[in-house]
Amino acid sequence: MALTDEAIEKIKAMILDGELRPGERLPKEAELAEHLGLSRNSLREAVRALSLIRVLDVRQGDGTYVTSLEPGLLLEAIGFVVDFHRDDTVLQFLEVRRILEPAAAALAAQRMTDSEIADLRAVFGQLGPDPSVEALVQNDLEFHRRIAAGTGNAVLCSLIDGISGPTTRARVWRGLTQEGAVDRTQEQHLAILEAIAARRPEVARSWATVHVAGVEDWLRQALSSSLDD
Repeated sequence: MALTDEAIEKIKAMILDGELRPGERLPKEAELAEHLGLSRNSLREAVRALSLIRVLDVRQGDGTYVTSLEPGLLLEAIGFVVDFHRDDTVLQFLEVRRILEPAAAALAAQRMTDSEIADLRAVFGQLGPDPSVEALVQNDLEFHRRIAAGTGNAVLCSLIDGISGPTTRARVWRGLTQEGAVDRTQEQHLAILEAIAARRPEVARSWATVHVAGVEDWLRQALSSSLDD
């Protein structure tokens, strides 16, 4: 199990056991890390992840609190970040994305109008230099939706739209736990965009393959680690 997931499981256990209650402040970082047998860095990443899904509330200058959600809702929210590792259905959706999205990128390089390419570039440019993972994933969904629409093939567009949603959690979690994932996503989006703008379908196809395969490979490793634990 990845260290961040281990940290999350231990915080989850504290909530389940009543050591941490809704509205309660967490112990100081060094104290909590020692209590849980974790490095401070692993604990820090877990707190960051849990704050993004609103299980924890980080208050600058005051400390970190468990949100005021009821315990059952807290555990439901916290559960998905580890549970999806044990569900290979997401992996199957990613396999289909790896087949369809490169084809869509190649078609888009041939068929998108100059205006549509300008709109795609505008979508890419909406993110600032240091986007949150949530903002990045939403931008990623819109970026790929625009490419699919640009193929002019309504069936392909519908298929890609249908398989994108079930992979969203995996993409969020990868952004939170894999070092450099956010930067790589932006770099690959730019490479796909420039290949489409240059009307180079095979280059667009190659970059789209690399882009989707990166998430798929990461999830395969996560699933393998979960089975080994």
